[in-house]
Amino acid sequence: MDLLAFDLDGTLLNRQQRLSEYTCDTLRRLDAAGIAYTVATGRTHFAAKACIADHHFPHWQIFKNGVEWWNPNDQSYRHRNFLTADSISDTLSAFAEHQVTPFVFCLAEDGSHKVYHSPLLGNLSDHIANELGSHEQLSLHPIEELSTNAVITNISAMGKPELVESLVAGCQQQDHLTAYSGGGIYTQDAYWLDIHHSGACKGSSLMELKAEMGAQRVIVFGDGDNDLSMFENADEAFATQNALEHVKAAATDVIGHHDEDGVARYLRKRYDL
Repeated sequence: MDLLAFDLDGTLLNRQQRLSEYTCDTLRRLDAAGIAYTVATGRTHFAAKACIADHHFPHWQIFKNGVEWWNPNDQSYRHRNFLTADSISDTLSAFAEHQVTPFVFCLAEDGSHKVYHSPLLGNLSDHIANELGSHEQLSLHPIEELSTNAVITNISAMGKPELVESLVAGCQQQDHLTAYSGGGIYTQDAYWLDIHHSGACKGSSLMELKAEMGAQRVIVFGDGDNDLSMFENADEAFATQNALEHVKAAATDVIGHHDEDGVARYLRKRYDL
């Protein structure tokens, strides 16, 4: 059995951050053919819900680059590799110095999701706060209320490219942190940033899922740095035409553009859907 894993932004989603009808129809054909597939994204479950709402992905889904898993069948979470307030104190200081608003995602004791943030600085942080505030299962709080005992899954932010790149460089100097960034897919001058524990990645999560499902091969699709761990662990890895050049170099092959249903068109041909 093959297990297919799709990155979302720049891979399975189009420029409108949605699954096209052609892609949805292709996924339905995959399901009917008995081919297992899932998503493996840097987005949180909440941030991905609207993007993939037009199709039911039937298996465990991987979010936050492996920190968070979601089972759509029994509506349950798994989480891996938490951070603590003490372990991100230097990182939060760097955010303040760069005048970028961090959004710190936490799990409460009752299983609810809480996000703590410093004062909103500009349109990009306003956008994130408005998006997060639309989810009933998630609540926003000032960073001053972040407990020393908080169970932290990740930190997200958006900012100007040069500021985000500087924050990434700072995280790379801390062994317990991994940071990914990117931009230009939807807005040229806005880069996203995600920081989480270095023990989590898409690649190791997929290998765990492969073993659980009894899959024989894993085939992955991606476009960015956070997909490279998938590429390294998979039996085959495909980069979209719009992918970063070093990601293309690491791939088994390069397929079509994300905004032209590149993944779906490849799947239809490969599996005769």
